[in-house]
Amino acid sequence: MTALSHRYDFVVLFDVKDGNPNGDPDAGNLPRLDAETGHGLMTDVALKRKVRNYVGLVHGEQPPYEIYVKERAILNKTHERAYVATGGEEALKGEDKKRKGAGDQVDKARDWMCANFFDVRTFGAVMSTGVNCGQVRGPVQMTFARSIEPIVALEHAITRMAVATEAEAEKQGGDNRTMGRKHTVPYGLYRSHGFISSFLAKQTGFSAEDLALYFQALEQMFEHDRSAARGQMSTRGLYVFEHESELGNAPAHALFDRLKVAPRQPGTPARNFDQYAVTFDEQTLDVGQRVQAAPGVTLLRRC
Repeated sequence: MTALSHRYDFVVLFDVKDGNPNGDPDAGNLPRLDAETGHGLMTDVALKRKVRNYVGLVHGEQPPYEIYVKERAILNKTHERAYVATGGEEALKGEDKKRKGAGDQVDKARDWMCANFFDVRTFGAVMSTGVNCGQVRGPVQMTFARSIEPIVALEHAITRMAVATEAEAEKQGGDNRTMGRKHTVPYGLYRSHGFISSFLAKQTGFSAEDLALYFQALEQMFEHDRSAARGQMSTRGLYVFEHESELGNAPAHALFDRLKVAPRQPGTPARNFDQYAVTFDEQTLDVGQRVQAAPGVTLLRRC
């Protein structure tokens, strides 16, 4: 594995058409939005979920690409695996296993988790509850995604021509139709920012090979995540700023501010990505094109 020796900042653009990119369970699963501006939101947690699912699919949940946070996972059972693998079985004995393990053993377990689980060494994890495997601060961090323009959240009434039980059928008087609701966004283009620290990468073992896989996951995360609820979602652009130094050669916000995403016809509701212009210093970049963004910083459009 090749250690990272550069700082990276990136912008990912993705869109949704006739779907719900990230429902809010506290609002009847309506699309998340900023109540003051009406802009759509998608949490960093939802984006990381897509990355985890993609990596798990590509590598079949095998070390060193296992996924720690996944459906139906029992995290303390995973922590116990780390103790067994690093010779710490004695610390697991006894009725109360909460926060078991001395400092050296916790460090060994944490290192084992980083080595075997892609999402731990990428995003970090709090593994100090129950069987204690410590805490990891991940080198890759992402912001909430925010839509470029305000979104419209539509609500649709839907029917199901079946019922679940005989009792329900009798209650319906022979009419097996049941009613439901579905929420969609006609169209929305979203933007999220990300940051990658080479210093933290060295602590977790996040490598250049992991970075390539992570960018690949961002590019293809929606291709294997189709559902009627999410409609048509696609990654529309991944713009990566690579710094020559590990500390960085320019502030991230100054680079992000120069990447503009604007509607081509302001005031006209957008229904397609082609209705937006994406420019860096008023220049449109082609896929694979690399430009000098600042002294010591290059910008690459990956997709």
